[in-house]
Amino acid sequence: MLAVENGKRSQVLIRRVLKKVNKILDGRLPRLIASDEFKAYRTEILRLYGHWVPTDRKGFRGRPPKDRLVPPKELLYATVHKTRENGRVVRVEERLQFGTQESLYRALSLSNRSRAVNTSFLERYNGTDRGQNKRKTRKTYCFSKDWAVHGSMTKFVMYSYNFCWVVRTLRLEISPGVFRQRSPAMSAGLSDHVWSLKEWVTYPIIM
Repeated sequence: MLAVENGKRSQVLIRRVLKKVNKILDGRLPRLIASDEFKAYRTEILRLYGHWVPTDRKGFRGRPPKDRLVPPKELLYATVHKTRENGRVVRVEERLQFGTQESLYRALSLSNRSRAVNTSFLERYNGTDRGQNKRKTRKTYCFSKDWAVHGSMTKFVMYSYNFCWVVRTLRLEISPGVFRQRSPAMSAGLSDHVWSLKEWVTYPIIM
């Protein structure tokens, strides 16, 4: 989801994203949460959706055990585990963290995007983002000195990509060998043409 420099900052940003999702869903549980195996996801998902339950005490000596944070039964969370050999991914497996296998199969059957637990949609966007925004390229001197500037550049790249960038896999074949080029915004029904960069930069914004 996020290009950051250290684990603590990454965890803070994951927390913000989950809170935004929770606000959009008006407190309802997501049908399915999927991520890679970065431990901060599990921690923050429990922090947001979990509830505290007392731990049964064994014996009478020592301090009483601390309460445990457990997820609700309806929460469904799965991760993607990648097996690598010689630096290449050779196998991808799903690992259920919260919920039941039956609930996972049911959630995937209702999806109109994928029948498997994956992070490919997000990873593809992150790859595009890093390719177009040098501030997020690994091992680079093109870093941001200010978070506000970093955020502004991220939004500029995000929206210009969606409206101004022609994606080959989204083109429509009008006739044999003749294609209509489309941007992601056109594919989503948000635009009827590919915007020029000048059109995007000068478009009036209503706050």
